[in-house]
Amino acid sequence: MWGFLKRPIVVTADINLSLVALTGMGLLSRLWRLTYPPAVVFDEVYYGQYISFYMKRIFFLDDSGPPFGHMVLALGGYLGGFDGHFLWNRIGAEYSSNVPVWSLRLLPALAGALSVPMAYQIVLELHFSHCAAMGAALLMLIENALITQSRLMLLESVLIFFNLLAVLSYLKFFNCQKHSPFSLSWWFWLTLTGVACSCAVGIKYMGMFTYVLMLAVAAVHAWHLIGDQTLSNVCVFCHLLARAVALLVIPVVLYLLFFYVHLILLFRSGPHDQIMSSAFQASLEGGLARITQGQPLEVAFGSQVTLRNVFGKPVPCWLHSHQDTYPMIYENGRGSSHQQQVTCYPFKDVNNWWIVKDPGRHQLVVSSPPRPVRHGDMVQLVHGMTTRSLNTHDVAAPLSPHSQEVSCYIDYNISMPAQNLWRLEIVNRGSDTDVWKTILSEVRFVHVNTSAVLKLSGAHLPDWGYRQLEIVGEKLSRGYHESMVWNVEEHRYGASQEQRERERELHSPAQVDVSRNLSFMARFLELQWKMLVLRSDDSEHKYSSSPLEWVTLDTNIAYWLHPRTSAQIHLLGNIVIWISGSLALAIYALLSLWYLLRQRRNVHDLPQDAWLRWVLAGALCAGGWAVNYLPFFLMEKTLFLYHYLPALTFQILLLPVVLQHISDHLCRSQLQRSVFSALVVAWYSSACHVSHTLRPLTYGDKSLSPHELKALRWKDSWDILIRKH
Repeated sequence: MWGFLKRPIVVTADINLSLVALTGMGLLSRLWRLTYPPAVVFDEVYYGQYISFYMKRIFFLDDSGPPFGHMVLALGGYLGGFDGHFLWNRIGAEYSSNVPVWSLRLLPALAGALSVPMAYQIVLELHFSHCAAMGAALLMLIENALITQSRLMLLESVLIFFNLLAVLSYLKFFNCQKHSPFSLSWWFWLTLTGVACSCAVGIKYMGMFTYVLMLAVAAVHAWHLIGDQTLSNVCVFCHLLARAVALLVIPVVLYLLFFYVHLILLFRSGPHDQIMSSAFQASLEGGLARITQGQPLEVAFGSQVTLRNVFGKPVPCWLHSHQDTYPMIYENGRGSSHQQQVTCYPFKDVNNWWIVKDPGRHQLVVSSPPRPVRHGDMVQLVHGMTTRSLNTHDVAAPLSPHSQEVSCYIDYNISMPAQNLWRLEIVNRGSDTDVWKTILSEVRFVHVNTSAVLKLSGAHLPDWGYRQLEIVGEKLSRGYHESMVWNVEEHRYGASQEQRERERELHSPAQVDVSRNLSFMARFLELQWKMLVLRSDDSEHKYSSSPLEWVTLDTNIAYWLHPRTSAQIHLLGNIVIWISGSLALAIYALLSLWYLLRQRRNVHDLPQDAWLRWVLAGALCAGGWAVNYLPFFLMEKTLFLYHYLPALTFQILLLPVVLQHISDHLCRSQLQRSVFSALVVAWYSSACHVSHTLRPLTYGDKSLSPHELKALRWKDSWDILIRKH
């Protein structure tokens, strides 16, 4: 029984020293003097604000991508004890002593460092040689743009890490499929593929490109699996179900989890609240929640309400009126009703209050018990401060002559009777008997006489309208639009029939009666939609560039300049690696086309296993480059050089693959292989030389004169060389 004690317990392990060395060099290149420069560098000013919001639990909205990437950066700040009080107001601002710079930049640097050994592993899993794998890893190690991007508080290195992790995990799963399907390692790598894809999408929407690529490759392999006659129908079904769960269900669940954690962390009101709906704002602590929490839920006849336009463009605004009237004659000679102006005002104001009146009664107070307003009811909207009714008629709107003017009716004893009856339509109703609810109901007001719908046109009125936004009556025949939809934001039950008492009531805080909450899914769907449709300022940037400029490295970005010396950091790639990567892509495409043409003539230049290896490498590496690069030609957003880096990593993976293929299959003799190997060594040496030459711009640790700076930019130095000759 105790015989095992008679012998020593021995544990053996295989350690790949090359992998250890590559990891060590990657960590050294990315972590060395990580706190330098001790100042805000380029987009750190952008991401730093969001980290501060996380530290203070303040809600924010960023249209660049889902929140997982921001949470990764915020985790670094949390681990370093960052309090979020640094003011991220300009590039170049020096960090104060309470900002843990090393911690904030640590996770992107670790992601960049670990991408080096992952490149090595990917090429090995593609069944290429150790030399090819070392070549890919060394290129990842020395590429200047990748080093620069990973040493700062930016997200591209984290995105690249998860892209590579997804590819590596799938390759390990695919190789397990051949000899041990449904084993523990098989399940682990398949699940990790889905997790990595979800994380890539969670970092930036660009991660979706690699995710789609992995789904396409997995679908092709699944298609081949279906045709495998050695597998039973039950086995094939289990294979397909496992892939569906790991590559579809798990990523969706994780994606939702990212937003769940994001919304749990950011529970306080902040500067981005106005972009969101009233219901969303009311779910946040402080801000609108302090005003709306506990308001009466059901809108009744006699209720005092403020109406917010759901569309919220060009800015969020509320239905508003004031004493001023429309001009008798506009500048273009058209006439108006000269009645009281109705606008949409982008600020809280007492003139935003309206009373929901029953057309059949004179009372402007809520009865006891309250009579709720339902879908389809006729109402009048009476302006609280002037007691004039919302009106529209067949008079052209000030700036939108194809639409009707909206006003508050003034009786001038002329032949223009009041047309102030509106039919309430609840857009998001569950049934035709639904009650109009505060914040939750989205409603339209349809004019009874003309069937026009109350709508925000979005145009700014002239000075006579105080530059407020135009409100019009739009014919229903012109179609539905969000600008026609409104919701009650602030609400109280009116209790004062006299005008003076009512004005004092409107100036006082709302009463507190009933509270409500918004579900996670409702908040998630709204936040997701806002992120997709919201567009930040896409004005031209001095360092913006086009996708064509990336391939030839005709552009760079000045990230940081020392305020007293000429030391600076530029995002500038290694021209030898970039041009060679493009040549490798071209060679791969031409060789693949040649092989396919030859196969049509029944000439097979490659053994079957070598051909399958070549095709898989191209699908993942060349395909990875294509899906991460070509979509940018269809985008209208402002683009920068760093958008090319995910595509560049796939180019780097393909480059040693093509070199090995040429050596193994196109070099016929030993002499040719020797000459080719010498050329490859010389090429690697030149790439290392260029990387070392660009080191001052990568780390920013050396002052450069204008002439030295120009000499380091390959295009400038090439132009100088041409002029000399």
